[in-house]
Amino acid sequence: MSEQSAKPYLVRAICEWCADNGLTPYLTVRVNGQTRVPAAYVKNGEIVLNISASATRHLTVDNIGVRFSARFSGSSQEVAVPIDAIAGVFAKETGYGFAFTVARDPAAAPPAATAPPGLDVGPALERDQRVAEAPKGDGKPKSRPPHLQIIK
Repeated sequence: MSEQSAKPYLVRAICEWCADNGLTPYLTVRVNGQTRVPAAYVKNGEIVLNISASATRHLTVDNIGVRFSARFSGSSQEVAVPIDAIAGVFAKETGYGFAFTVARDPAAAPPAATAPPGLDVGPALERDQRVAEAPKGDGKPKSRPPHLQIIK
């Protein structure tokens, strides 16, 4: 039996911690062919997503991926992110959270479990060792908050 990744558990834990403390959970995602996000908001192959209860509908964070519906420029869109594509999870207000290594070589990524309908799961591309923090003001990602740890 293979060991499951700790990543989905850490993502859920940070989301719960944010909710308990009145903070806003954000995901940094390395976009690839298996991620379903609004392309207009992707910068340098990454997107930063607000996954708070007030910003999403039908949020699901399971061992396969993160799925929800949200409004982007007033238009409701479905978002689906495989766990392998998540590069970080953090609280917008404090920067506290975790950064994850995302596999560069698709063949090097562990095989994913069977995905539910509507979510294609595949290996993600590696991103540089920088993790974007929540956009502030100009909407451009900033460098990694000091509290994030790289989890391999």
